Amino acid sequence: MKKTITLVVVAILLFACKSTSGTSTPVTSTKLDKSSQVGIKGDWKITSVTYPGSDYIVVNSFQIADSKCFVGSTWHFISNNNKGNMALTKAGCPAFSSPIVWSINKEGIFVLKIVEAGTKSKKVTQGYLLRVANQTETSFQLVDTINVGGQNKEVTYQFIKTN
Repeated sequence: MKKTITLVVVAILLFACKSTSGTSTPVTSTKLDKSSQVGIKGDWKITSVTYPGSDYIVVNSFQIADSKCFVGSTWHFISNNNKGNMALTKAGCPAFSSPIVWSINKEGIFVLKIVEAGTKSKKVTQGYLLRVANQTETSFQLVDTINVGGQNKEVTYQFIKTN
C-alpha cells in the first residue's frame, strides 16, 4: 500500500508542469484596461501562493523556481510604460531579479514577459498569461492555470501593496 501511495505521489510530481503561454497566443481582446493597470502601479509583495495539492505537488513558477520561493518576492509595476521589475528574496531559494514587461487587457488577462538584463523586450517572444482577480487598492491576485496529470489546476499568487 505504501509503495502505491509513493508511486502516485511521484507520478503527480512528474506530471505537474507549468505551462508556458506565449504572448503571441491569440487573446480575444488586445485592448488594454488602463484603469486596472493604473490600479497595479507601485510596489507589491507576494504574500502567498496557493493551489490544490500544494503539499504533494511542486510547481516551478515562471520557469524560475519553486512557487513557494515567490512568497515574499517584490514586484514594481510602472503603468505608463508597462515595465517594472521583480525579485526573489526568500532564504533557501535561488536569488533572482529581472526587469519585466506587463499589461492587462479588457478581459482581465495579465500578460507578463520576464526580460533578461540587456535584452530589449520586443525581442522576448515568450511570456505568461494569468488572470487578474479580486483587485482592490491594496491587493490583487494573479491566477495561473497549470496542467497536473491531465487536469487543469489554478495557482493563485496573492499580492499586497507595500507603499
